[in-house]
Amino acid sequence: MTDLLRSSEHSNILIPISLTFGIIAMIICCIILITVSLTKRLHTVIHLLISNACVASIFYSIVQCNNYIYLLFITWDTSDISCRWRGYFTYVSIAAFVYSYLLQSISRLFFAVLSIKYQWLLSFKTHFKLILIKWIIVFLLPLPSLLTKDISFRAGFLCWVPMRSKLHVGYTIVVYYLIPTVAVITIYIVIYVQIKRSGNNVCIQRKTMRQRQKRDLQVLRNIMILFGIYIFAGTPTGVYILTSIELFYSIGIVCITLAITVEKLVLILLDREIRNTIKNFIIHRHCNFYLFMLKIIK
Repeated sequence: MTDLLRSSEHSNILIPISLTFGIIAMIICCIILITVSLTKRLHTVIHLLISNACVASIFYSIVQCNNYIYLLFITWDTSDISCRWRGYFTYVSIAAFVYSYLLQSISRLFFAVLSIKYQWLLSFKTHFKLILIKWIIVFLLPLPSLLTKDISFRAGFLCWVPMRSKLHVGYTIVVYYLIPTVAVITIYIVIYVQIKRSGNNVCIQRKTMRQRQKRDLQVLRNIMILFGIYIFAGTPTGVYILTSIELFYSIGIVCITLAITVEKLVLILLDREIRNTIKNFIIHRHCNFYLFMLKIIK
């Protein structure tokens, strides 16, 4: 996971594109957060975790925008310590975004598998604690960025772990990609197998039970789709690490901010309640504007 902008030409082209996607992502996240906070029926555990993911996305976009501003405009700051702190917050923001999806998967595991025996796992209190623990963890995981001297200021480079620090690069790949990816997939398999097994063992199930299981699978499917978008976006950077082909690095620079933008749009499409709430608001505003124009004409 090393980043560098090898020329001013790359910087002038790729950074504005990435900044644009980052700003769009922040706007969409703010719309989702406002929609959830102002709509009482969206005050659910599912939407609490979606809001947490939106906060993580905003955090990531802000950190990346700050990195680009330093790279382009604050070129006089050549401090290694300052660079390490920027690298640290970059990895914190990546971990916050990725692990927010792991948190959603764990929540679905509570609802689909453990809900009958451990009802307390479904409460808002439990999920607030999980969110707090998650944020503590994501601030601890990137500590090697501060505790080692692997990250140092390099003109034209973003403050990330350089390729020459093989052990540290391997750590970032395992911690920020492999562990959450394997965990999310494993949880999905466990839930799917459990739901299918319970369906086979019980001849006659209550309608509410079937509906809940169907909803659990649907929510988890949505999580996998959204998480898959992010993992797919990290592929060019992964290929660059393995091959050192600069083309993949150039693609990877904008892929993650693009992925966050696309992921939030797909989230609105997949989440019927959020989508309908936003649609109803737009229709209501349009109708009010239409009535207002009619009054002016009359």
